[in-house]
Amino acid sequence: MQHSDCVPLVEVTRGDIVESIHYGAFVVAESQGRMLAYAGNPELTTYPRSSMKPFQALPFIERGGAEAFDFTAQEIAITCASHSGTDLHRHVLEGMHEKIGTTEDDLGCGVHYPSDYETRTAMKKAGLKPTPFHHNCSGKHTGMLAHARLRNLDIKNYLDPEHPVQVTIRETLADMVGLHPDEMPLGIDGCSAPVYGIPLQNMAHGVARLADPDASGLKYADACRMITSAMMSYPVMVAGPGKFDTDLMTAGKGKVFCKGGAEGYQIFGVMPGEIFDGSPGLGIAIKISDGDHKGRARTAVGLTILKSLGVLDEADAARLEPYGNVPVRNWRNKVVGEIRTVFSLTKGSA
Repeated sequence: MQHSDCVPLVEVTRGDIVESIHYGAFVVAESQGRMLAYAGNPELTTYPRSSMKPFQALPFIERGGAEAFDFTAQEIAITCASHSGTDLHRHVLEGMHEKIGTTEDDLGCGVHYPSDYETRTAMKKAGLKPTPFHHNCSGKHTGMLAHARLRNLDIKNYLDPEHPVQVTIRETLADMVGLHPDEMPLGIDGCSAPVYGIPLQNMAHGVARLADPDASGLKYADACRMITSAMMSYPVMVAGPGKFDTDLMTAGKGKVFCKGGAEGYQIFGVMPGEIFDGSPGLGIAIKISDGDHKGRARTAVGLTILKSLGVLDEADAARLEPYGNVPVRNWRNKVVGEIRTVFSLTKGSA
């Protein structure tokens, strides 16, 4: 990433002074590949991180994995998740591993305490240590283990980039985003799974195809619909209580799916026909250059784009107000500034 790849997207003010600026880039694309709007460099190549998860689940679903293991929509949703480690998430994962014939000891994601405050606090108070099921990526890894089991493959090295499961994921992802597998730089994610560098415009196109697979005649069409339907039907599985992805998909009522990633990445998929009759599916890919560790920039950028496109009505927007352009308050709850988006959508070209 170069400085010139990014433009100011969000300002944080205090009094009359702009105190902080979040730079970044984004692309809005149609399922046919036409770029509708962008800010910054649409060719910026970066790692989508956990925003890749629906694509990582796709080849398993396309091969009939959900049917083979009798996975429910709730269980499909958690394979695409960065879940918050609640008791519900753990319970769902336990059931999946029983179906697969694996245990949490087979997970290679690592261990951390749940991000859900109530669950984490209760565990620490009771003197309980976290397990791999509490890791936010354990749903994705469970899906990868199921993928390996489905094909009678070794599960011990399922995270090796040359393992057949990872090769298939890389090839499927490349197909979805319109690249050759060798064009996607390899990285290793925080959970030890492979992750790939993808230009923003390609990622936005891939998300649009995930939302509107029939428009491109995708061989994965049924699997795409199964994944997006599961995510939007069980958004709490994808993130958790009080999380942006959960709240956005809940408010969106089947109009839009979304998935955040580390270091300021975020995707949104707008379903076909949701802006006007016959409107195509859209994909949005956002990268905040400073990593957006407080999560305040990518949500504000995303909501501004969705509002400008007409995806969210006033009632939807009101429910999501805490994630948008909001006041900055001090410890006495006095308004001392604001968080506000400062970009305009530049029209793209085919």
